Amino acid sequence: MVQVCAVKLLLVDGFYYAYRSFHAIPPLTNAQGQPTGAIYGFLKSLRRMLKDLAPDRAAVVWDEGLPERRTALQPAYKSNRAEMPEALEAQLEPMRELIGLLGFVNVSLPGMEADDLMASYAAAALARGWETLMATADKDLFQVVSPRVRVYTTQRAGAGGNGYVLQGEEEVREKWGVAPSQLGDVLSLVGDASDNIPGVPGVGPKGAAALIQRFGSVRALFARVEEVESEKLREKLRAFEGQVMQNREMVRLDEDLPLPEGLDALRVEPRYPELLAAVERCAFKSLHAELAAEAPRGRELRQGELL
Repeated sequence: MVQVCAVKLLLVDGFYYAYRSFHAIPPLTNAQGQPTGAIYGFLKSLRRMLKDLAPDRAAVVWDEGLPERRTALQPAYKSNRAEMPEALEAQLEPMRELIGLLGFVNVSLPGMEADDLMASYAAAALARGWETLMATADKDLFQVVSPRVRVYTTQRAGAGGNGYVLQGEEEVREKWGVAPSQLGDVLSLVGDASDNIPGVPGVGPKGAAALIQRFGSVRALFARVEEVESEKLREKLRAFEGQVMQNREMVRLDEDLPLPEGLDALRVEPRYPELLAAVERCAFKSLHAELAAEAPRGRELRQGELL
C-alpha cells in the first residue's frame, strides 16, 4: 500500500527574518542608491528553506500592530522597542513584493502579532492532518510544538549534518525542562525583558522549570504555594501572584484567528518572469543567474503539481 505524505506548510516569521537579514548582510544598494541588503538576505533565507524543506504551502507572516487584549492587560507591553532603522523600513515594501514573486504569500491581520497568526495557521493545518514547520526565533511559538508542528532553525553543517534542525517536543524539553504545553507557565514566571513583561525577581528559567515540573502549572503552584520549601521564594511568589497570572494570559497564543488567506491559497508558485525582472532591478547578479537557470524547471514542477 502506498503511503501518502502529509502536506507540508511552512510559516516564516517576517520581521524576525527582516531584522536578521538587515544586520547580517553588509549594506547593499541598487543603481538608484536604494538599500537592498535586507531584501537580498531575506530572499536567500527563503530559498534555503525551499531547498531544505520543500514545502507544499508557504507564507511569510507579519506583525500588524499589537493585540488589544495584551495592551489592555499591560499598557507598557513592547513599549521599550527601538524604532525600526530607516534603511530597513525603506526595504519592506520591495521586500514583500519579491517574497510574493518568489512564491510565498504575505499574510497579516490588523491589530495582531505574527506569533498568534502563525499559531492559528498551525492549528488549521493540524486539523487537516498537515505538517507545519515554523521558521522563527520567537520562544512563545514553542508552546504549539507537537508531533506535527516543529520549529526550523539553521546551524553550521557538522559531520553528517545538513545545516538545519527541526525542533520538536524533545528539543523543547531539553532546552526548557518542560513540555511545550507548559512553556507558557515557565515564561510567566520568568517574564520577558525584551517585551517589557516583568517576572518574579530572582526566578530564572531553570528555577521556573523546576517549579512547573513539580506543580504542573502556575495555577497549581499558587494553589499549593505553601509547599515551596524556601520561605524567601514563597514570599516572592505570593507577592507576584497577580503579575504571574497576568503574564500567563499575555503569553497565551490565540489559535483561532480568522485566516487572511486560506490554506489552499498558500501554494508555492514562483512567478519567474516578474521575479527575474525584480531581482535584476535590485542588482542581485548571482541570484538572478540562479533563478534564470532554474526557471524552466520551476514551470515544469508547477505543471505537474498534484496537490
